[in-house]
Amino acid sequence: QQRQPRGVEQILADSVRGLRPHPVELCAQGFCIPPRRMIVHDDDGAGRVQGACDAGADAARGAGNERGSAVEVAVGHALLPRRLRRWPTGYNTRRFEHRADMLIRDSLPAPSSEAQAHSQRLLQHVRADIEAEGGWIGFARYMDLALYAPGLGYYSAGATKFGPAGDFITAPEVSPLFARCIAIQCAEVFEELDGGDLLELGAGTGALAAELLLALADMGHAPGRYLILEVSADLRARQRLTIEAAAGELAGRVEWIDKLPQPGIRGVILANEVVDALPVERFRIDHDGISNLGVGVESYALQAVPKPAGERLRERVEVLREDNDAAWPPGFTSEIRLDLDAWLAAVYDSLEQGAALFIDYGLSQSNYYSAERAAGTLRCHYRHRAHDDPFVFVGLQDITAWVDFSALAGAGIDAGFAIAGYTTQAQFLIGCDLDGQMIALSAQGRGTQLELAQQVKRLTLPEEMGERFKALGLTRELERPLRGFALRDLRVTL
Repeated sequence: QQRQPRGVEQILADSVRGLRPHPVELCAQGFCIPPRRMIVHDDDGAGRVQGACDAGADAARGAGNERGSAVEVAVGHALLPRRLRRWPTGYNTRRFEHRADMLIRDSLPAPSSEAQAHSQRLLQHVRADIEAEGGWIGFARYMDLALYAPGLGYYSAGATKFGPAGDFITAPEVSPLFARCIAIQCAEVFEELDGGDLLELGAGTGALAAELLLALADMGHAPGRYLILEVSADLRARQRLTIEAAAGELAGRVEWIDKLPQPGIRGVILANEVVDALPVERFRIDHDGISNLGVGVESYALQAVPKPAGERLRERVEVLREDNDAAWPPGFTSEIRLDLDAWLAAVYDSLEQGAALFIDYGLSQSNYYSAERAAGTLRCHYRHRAHDDPFVFVGLQDITAWVDFSALAGAGIDAGFAIAGYTTQAQFLIGCDLDGQMIALSAQGRGTQLELAQQVKRLTLPEEMGERFKALGLTRELERPLRGFALRDLRVTL
């Protein structure tokens, strides 16, 4: 009896079990993906996206060791267990923290002299801000300066951020399949609205925009306008070059804007890996209450400096503890986005009718604030190394925190959105015709079957991007269900 070639779904399942498919089968396999057989894991079973940092892994960015039992940072060819944040409050850990931070710095590739000079200029700016505020600022303020200070912050300056030459790789750079699946979802909304516009919040390299324009045009649903909200002049220039080179005449539909549009658009708002870069406040549970882990200066160096939490932060943390029945031990440290409600309200006002789609690495609230995740999810990314020191190479590294999707969904409801669905990235892509898009790309000669199968693994395997990344759909005045959430809707976990 002739042996039947295995589908990509079976290849993915074998990868989870550690089996290597025969190369002949890989080259011969078809593109049928029975989605309901896809292996999926619970949120709390997820591990790291980055992998071995010192090996120069270029996996998509995400928080390492999200369980929080012992934060691991790259040090040469080893991983240094760092349990400092879990030691009892009041224990003198400063000299050990300094030593660990120096090990982190020494393990990372050295910036150029020009980059170091740029970092020093931003440090001076941050120190001046701290001094003006009396010697202490909240971490959200620091994160905002480090990432977005005009002309100086990580996303505002001109260094390469995305791709092999940058600090991390996002899904649009992994495979055009990602954009083509999102295009399926966008086309469905445009069909319901009889046309519409597309607004992308932070377009990265422009790869997602270029592929979306091409795919939507192929489907007969090219957006009337493709709006890009981008704060970085440098990224705008790079996006323009990418889109013009790849999308041809369709690039004429693209407009760059400085703020959310008013009145709002009819169509789709897309935010891929945006919410993780919104500033967070950090808090710590101490024996005598809740501390706000802000930023100060000691010996001319930036340091994490705790102070008693103010009323707003204290009340929000107490609500988190009560809602999740959390038994946090002293030293438990995590993050919260206090301004998320206001941000979602502004997004709501910019959408007159249609859908907003958020894709990012994150967790439901009960998992995010589990006592086991005692060090939080804050992560920094520099030259494809992940670590947890936000004061290293300020302005030259990305600073992120995982997304609390329960909070994101709740803020959406408060703003006026309806929740259309919540699921893993893997299930969303499969629900948006991943197998059909693979066939289409193969027919166009845009990758061998083996290459496309490897891209699918990267996008959908649990230990890659498939489980750590989630998709949340919010709608306004749109009755039609979104197909990306039809296979496995996890709203009950929010």
